[in-house]
Amino acid sequence: MANLAPNMVEPIGGFEIQGMMMSYNIFMPRLYNWCRSLGFETRKIMPSRAFCSDESQGYPIIMIAKHFGAFPFDHGRVGGIVATGRHAPHADHGEDIMIIHASHVGYDQQAKTFGNYRRLQTHDQHCSPNCGKIYHTLQWYLDEYRYARQNILLHNQDGTPCLIIDNHLLRSNTENSLLLHLEKLLHRDNEGHYIPMKMLNTARAYRAANSLIESIGIEVFLQSSPVAIGKYLTHHMFYFDRNIPEQIDEKHNLEHNLIRFMPQIITDPWPILTAAQINTQIEFDRTFRSIVRERAYHGKRVMFISGLNIDVSPEEGQLFPLTKFIPWSAYIQQRDGSFQTLEQKQVYDNLANQSTENEDEIDLESAIQMMTQSTEIQIDL
Repeated sequence: MANLAPNMVEPIGGFEIQGMMMSYNIFMPRLYNWCRSLGFETRKIMPSRAFCSDESQGYPIIMIAKHFGAFPFDHGRVGGIVATGRHAPHADHGEDIMIIHASHVGYDQQAKTFGNYRRLQTHDQHCSPNCGKIYHTLQWYLDEYRYARQNILLHNQDGTPCLIIDNHLLRSNTENSLLLHLEKLLHRDNEGHYIPMKMLNTARAYRAANSLIESIGIEVFLQSSPVAIGKYLTHHMFYFDRNIPEQIDEKHNLEHNLIRFMPQIITDPWPILTAAQINTQIEFDRTFRSIVRERAYHGKRVMFISGLNIDVSPEEGQLFPLTKFIPWSAYIQQRDGSFQTLEQKQVYDNLANQSTENEDEIDLESAIQMMTQSTEIQIDL
């Protein structure tokens, strides 16, 4: 069971987008040079990516290999969850460690909307949700919210502003449902009780709270017939009770990460973008603590950087998205055990101060050609 009781909303924010983006062709050499400036050794760095499994993440993976000279280890689970149980095997693969984590969201540059991505390998190259895992996780919550918006009505009862609320939304013992902060919506009598003004067959009418009337205006209640509360049902007026399975090997981490903030997410103009931001923030906090405790990383240099991938949907003639990275936080560990965590502006500034030229980058086409021209190896059994 996972629910958010009325006084348990946790603040989250501070994630800036404007002025923080870097295209991967610029971000990767800067990240490599930053690692080198911290003492990381050329050809001794074992990169790892903690990305969703979506094909839109392929271009960033190619750029990691190009600039770090090794195909990255896989720390990622669908939805942008970090598989923290893979730390030990990763540590065994290199002397210095670099992990990049990112949730991701699609961007349609024509429509200027977040959440969709063009699937080039489909017969009609249609657009579909991106990140799909985040999209499908949000659907139940969005459906519950839409139901509440349509089934809480604003009206007046004999001249008194009131709310007509569907009985389903008044049940406090219902699992898997949207629950209302009634104190923000309804008037209470002197004893603190909510007394119905009228009982209907599937709903009840209550006097509206003065604070609600003041915030949305008395005129909304004075229509000739009841009107749905719609956009006036804001995120601070409700929370969710949801029976989410226990976390097993990070399988349900995404929904556990997001449920506390679902009211803010689903009332945002771009729910998938907001969800991806919040997941990035929570996963950084969870993962850097697991790195600190991981014995296999002791005595190694470690760079863990977390952010958001914006997958700009490819246009005609493009094979890959023009992916942009927005850094959020970084954890840096030296071999003597000293470490530091950097805030978003610090991470961006450190990256921006690095050269976009990487003298150690590899030529992937030449490397592949060399392999194809190598003498055939016979494997004996």
